[in-house]
Amino acid sequence: MTAQDTYLLERQIGFIMRRVMQRHIAIFSSLIPEMTPTQFAALAKLCELGQTSQNELGRLTSMDVATIKGVVDRLRARGLVQAAPLIGDRRRLMLTPTEEGRTLYAELVANASEVTRQTLAPLGSQEQDRLIKLLERLV
Repeated sequence: MTAQDTYLLERQIGFIMRRVMQRHIAIFSSLIPEMTPTQFAALAKLCELGQTSQNELGRLTSMDVATIKGVVDRLRARGLVQAAPLIGDRRRLMLTPTEEGRTLYAELVANASEVTRQTLAPLGSQEQDRLIKLLERLV
């Protein structure tokens, strides 16, 4: 028997994770239509920190340089984030959530928790905890 004989797409981790992610994004979009998951992640982390550089925000939210730049540009265009060069190092862009950004985050954070709850709803609470711990080991 060869690998080709035993390979089933539906049993592959990447395929399963992609399907779970599709379901998660559908739930997210229904509860938080105001922004994308990456925009929400950046705004949430920035509201948590208060201020950080664009590069650090990208690292903390697991976004590459091009992605975080696009996300930040869209958040800035909506007036949710402000940016200013760091004094002493004008190449470094420091980001701060605006009052509007903080207000929107406060309005959406309960829905964000509901996204997680609905995504994990098919599992019992112990299964949910175990899944999170196992996934954290993979990153």
